[in-house]
Amino acid sequence: MKKRAGFIALMFVASVASAAQDAPQSRPTASLAPPPDAPPIRTTPAGPYEVVIESDPALPTHTIYRPKDLSSFQGKSALPVVSWGNGACANAGLLFQVFLTQVASHGYLVISIGPKDAPLPAFARPRDEQPPGASAPRAPANAPASRDQQLVDAIDWAVRENEREGSAYRQRLNPQRIAVMGQSCGGLQTIAVSGDPRITTLVLWNSGTFPAGADSIGARLSNARKEQLAQLKAPIAYFIGGPSDIAYPNAEDDFKRIATVAAFKGNLNVGHGGTFRHPGAGWFGEVGVAWLDWQLKGDQTAARYFVGTDCTLCTNPIWAIEKKGIQ
Repeated sequence: MKKRAGFIALMFVASVASAAQDAPQSRPTASLAPPPDAPPIRTTPAGPYEVVIESDPALPTHTIYRPKDLSSFQGKSALPVVSWGNGACANAGLLFQVFLTQVASHGYLVISIGPKDAPLPAFARPRDEQPPGASAPRAPANAPASRDQQLVDAIDWAVRENEREGSAYRQRLNPQRIAVMGQSCGGLQTIAVSGDPRITTLVLWNSGTFPAGADSIGARLSNARKEQLAQLKAPIAYFIGGPSDIAYPNAEDDFKRIATVAAFKGNLNVGHGGTFRHPGAGWFGEVGVAWLDWQLKGDQTAARYFVGTDCTLCTNPIWAIEKKGIQ
């Protein structure tokens, strides 16, 4: 386990060092700094629901983001479930707090891998991921990596809680509407568990699978394999940070191989760090919620982001899009 964790530390030390250099970012890089020609920061308004972030004694390995008031979520309005895997396969539930809070505010139960009180990885700056005034502990260099199975553990817990007598979630979740998604290494974890028949849709952020035999950190941390793309059963979306994103070549190759399900790929020139730390998670927060609203809630207004030759992202010059099985 120490060896696996060491890979994480090395990867992100390299990322931070890369961000500090003045080298051009036209080549794919793991730097979390945006390229110099990135589009302006966009503020995305929160959804209608106040969000609480909490731990659950029955799932202490994860962090839950959900609407504070659950009373209106039942029957046809029951909450869809989103299982999330962190970048770097980090085992810290607050690492993507801004983005996951944005998703939950639109009426989703989001379950992130990693305990709520887990120290953040060293590459995560406290002001980016912590509430105002909070101080963020730093994860030690030998912090354990998360596991692919933890995405499935989240789904298992949600399904049980929906049926358990006395649960706050009893009959308030929709086990027929489940998304699995993750950033970077978390995207690999998403592909690794993609065979679970309960999954309604998959979303990869700044991620793509490695070819067989690749000697890469991501390939060591997750069991995702390129061959799994030929066996996908659920619609999938890729949101990538453009040519400077280290995941760009793998995501492009992934998309070419997908033939069995509807697929969407959107590239925004923001690099491997995406827009997760922008207010409301910026563009990634907006398009992520739109994809989930379409796939998990059947929202046809949200579908307009992706459907049609004049779709919202199709006609926005800052986005480069490609799609399969989506008119």
